[in-house]
Amino acid sequence: MATISPATDFAPVAARSASPARTRDPRLDFYRGIAMFIILVAHIPNNPWANWIPARFGFSDAAEIFVFCSGMASAIAFGGAFERAGWWMGTARVVFRIWQVYWAHICLFLFVAMSLAAIDLTGRYDGSYVEALNLQHFFNDPMPQLVGLFTLTYVPNYFDILPMYLVVLALMPLMMALSRIGFWAAAAASVGIWLVAQTGVLALPAEPWSDRQWFFNPFAWQLLFFTGFAFMRGWIPAPPVSRTLIWTCALFLVLSAPFGSWKVLTWVDAWNSNVAEAIFKTWPFSADMRDKTEFGLLRYMHFLSLAYLGWVVAGEKGSRLVSEGEGVGSQIWSFVLAVITKVGQQSLAVFVFSMAAAQLIGFAMDQTGRNPANVLLFNLVGFALITAVAYLAGWFKSHPWKSKK
Repeated sequence: MATISPATDFAPVAARSASPARTRDPRLDFYRGIAMFIILVAHIPNNPWANWIPARFGFSDAAEIFVFCSGMASAIAFGGAFERAGWWMGTARVVFRIWQVYWAHICLFLFVAMSLAAIDLTGRYDGSYVEALNLQHFFNDPMPQLVGLFTLTYVPNYFDILPMYLVVLALMPLMMALSRIGFWAAAAASVGIWLVAQTGVLALPAEPWSDRQWFFNPFAWQLLFFTGFAFMRGWIPAPPVSRTLIWTCALFLVLSAPFGSWKVLTWVDAWNSNVAEAIFKTWPFSADMRDKTEFGLLRYMHFLSLAYLGWVVAGEKGSRLVSEGEGVGSQIWSFVLAVITKVGQQSLAVFVFSMAAAQLIGFAMDQTGRNPANVLLFNLVGFALITAVAYLAGWFKSHPWKSKK
């Protein structure tokens, strides 16, 4: 194997005495920021730009970036609490975060439901925005659905990622307890839970009137979360930066693109459904291997390949994510980096806002049309709004009222 340079910017897994990362990693915020912009584009109804997001050309998408980076961020924010204050206080810190995310989920649902109801009441749309998001059950029979909303037994598709995150966070005390036995114990538990989830026995009900499951099965997706967690805690050593790995990951991404692309799937199926059945619906590219709900193995492999290349491109400790030039181009790049990083730092606030704003932006597009100029305008307005929210959230978190004059 031809090694370019050693990978030294993660704590060694074997060194228990080594201090894991306790400060934010610029790569973490940068890539999570990119995921936030992609998530906004993907959730604007009938957004033409959504046809060109990375998810349309591979097995994994922005959800994987969000979950993996959340695992890394949790290793910094919560893992250190377990180490410094003990298991009980670490668990209390996680419970407090679960409380915050839970209410973010409830408020997001109620705001979006109210917004769509208000739009429908204007009568400016032939159909129903409430029905377009499949929320008519909530309005037709609100009493049991309110109970289901608060007990997470009613989880509409649009509102499914935060409930998944809640359950994954709840598994963290278990993984930290197992890590005291050894990394192998925590790893075996995570992989074991994922394997059981593939059988469907850990599926959670999403609504009382059907057998639909949570779109994101948290017992499957925890594997990705704790992979990021393990890297940042130093339980897993950083992989070497080698040409062999770079070419292997790049070839896998390129060669698997046709099998993960909705465009290719559509074209082949239109040309010959028998060929599509033989190529795309049998192992190793079967639906189970590509499944998003149960986090199929191909999604895991695809994301790890993408993450490795992103890690290499960013440079050691994210050195390439810093602009040091003085020209106009360097200043523009520095500004872009700062914006993306800030959005990544405030991912929960940005995510909740973007999910609410996406529906309103979709309504605006319906009213004005989806010609290229309007699509460009409204997507850029969305980008500006989530950027403003990120800076505003950062300002509030700085507690400016505590500073002395």
